[in-house]
Amino acid sequence: MKGNILIVEDDNHIADLIEFTLNNAGYSTVKFDNANDALIFLNTNKPDLIVLDLMLPGLQGEDFIRFVKGREEFKNIPILIVTAKSHEDLFAKLLNEGADDFLVKPFSVKVLIAKINAILRRFNRASSNRIIAGGIEMDLEGFEVYVDGVPIELTKTEFGILRMFLENPNKVFTREEILFKVWGDDTDIGDRTVDVHVSKLRRKLMDKGKNIKSVPKVGYKFRP
Repeated sequence: MKGNILIVEDDNHIADLIEFTLNNAGYSTVKFDNANDALIFLNTNKPDLIVLDLMLPGLQGEDFIRFVKGREEFKNIPILIVTAKSHEDLFAKLLNEGADDFLVKPFSVKVLIAKINAILRRFNRASSNRIIAGGIEMDLEGFEVYVDGVPIELTKTEFGILRMFLENPNKVFTREEILFKVWGDDTDIGDRTVDVHVSKLRRKLMDKGKNIKSVPKVGYKFRP
């Protein structure tokens, strides 16, 4: 399968058409006719993309977007709006709030597939240059780190230590492993240097610093 897509659409005919089209294109799909059930689904599942109608029973599509994009664990799931509404001001507003593209009903299934393919290509490229875990986001190309969306400044060494932890959540690293992975094998520095740098990193990560756990007589691990 090319990816998992969540469909939130209360018009059964349109929902079935989207599902049929995406399945034929190699995607796996799950569909709901309301946003409330879709949110329950998101509690235990993380789709690669959401196809969302705006006019829904109960929780409206606009509120669904704000909720999803406001949660750390969901905010990087792209959303394609499929709607009968065609107001430019509304689309501009929703795009600014986190929606990724829109398609006005009635729509071409070829355009639907093309937009989904394009969104996922864009997100896959972006995700390959980013690491996100436990409320911490690293931009590997831009050498930037964000804690709950707030930028923080790290030294090159601190950045290297944090990257090692985020790429290997829950893995215990000995001080010797950290020295080798971050400083390399051509160094005369000792274990105490690791402790000093980890301590500084914890402070800079603010409340997320507690996620870097000390393992007595061994080293450290990162627990999201």
